[in-house]
Amino acid sequence: MDSVLLVAVVAAALVFAWTNGFHDAANAVATSLATGALTPKIALGLAAVLNVVGSLFGVAVADTLRRTFYDVPVSHPGAGLVLAALLAAIGWNLLTWWWGLPSSSSHALVGGLAGAGLVAGVGVHWDVMWGRVLVPTLLSPVAGFLGAWVLVALLLRLARDAEHGPTLRRFRLAQTVSASAVALGHGLQDAQKSTAVVAIALVSVGREPAGADAPMWVRTAMALALGLGTAFGGWRIIKTVARRITRVDPVQGFAAELTTAGALYVASGVLGAPVSSTVVLVSAVTGAGSTRGLRAIHWDVVRRIGAVVLVTPVAAAVAAATIYFCGSLL
Repeated sequence: MDSVLLVAVVAAALVFAWTNGFHDAANAVATSLATGALTPKIALGLAAVLNVVGSLFGVAVADTLRRTFYDVPVSHPGAGLVLAALLAAIGWNLLTWWWGLPSSSSHALVGGLAGAGLVAGVGVHWDVMWGRVLVPTLLSPVAGFLGAWVLVALLLRLARDAEHGPTLRRFRLAQTVSASAVALGHGLQDAQKSTAVVAIALVSVGREPAGADAPMWVRTAMALALGLGTAFGGWRIIKTVARRITRVDPVQGFAAELTTAGALYVASGVLGAPVSSTVVLVSAVTGAGSTRGLRAIHWDVVRRIGAVVLVTPVAAAVAAATIYFCGSLL
């Protein structure tokens, strides 16, 4: 039974990583496509490769989730609750993609882990949840909005005497770098989350000792699945981020991407905290667009995205708890 559950967890983690890349491709490519800095094929290809590269660097986020989030239970409860969390997160990713609304794969997974963990009766470290997950989650959109707004204002001031046309061309070129930085940061953040849940399952069935680093085969497999999903591109969400929140020019696009990348690197490399690249980017795009005035933002779209972001961890927790409870009756 443990072997069957473990195989199911690995398969579900690969599917989740794929849907994560598919769902979050907009984070790396939407603003560059909106400004014409990159073509769709180049943008998605570059993002996919850099997602894989970023996935293979760093383990701090994975350590936060697998070593300090749970008292890892043994046998069926451990692998079973991870499987329930993954299935809930996959379902939420596909549903929000169908709606064309950005949401957080990270929030869905963490919510699913918490919901299934509560029903399974395992120890969830709420102090870690608050300090390493909830606080960074609450601060990251604020940092994204303010960081992008300030950066756009600074860049426009520095370029105020430059010719308009050549300035925009230079920022389009610079977006190649900033979009690449976001893709690398997304890989650094999100593949580690899939890796972490597989590591929890491996420990729970006795295949790996508690506290050991995640096997390289797990990290590599999750990295490739994330990159493959990104290559397909979730176009419904890309269109929302690129066109429906606000109109961005190359200066604003560059600032939004650079702010997002910076937040991801700080969260991954300094804090070891799982944050949502989707939430940071949407906030940064909104902040960058707000430099033209509040009327430049389509606030009805922002409100719908905000509602989905708030509901995501709760919906995933309820779904995972339900899946785990029903599974335990079998």
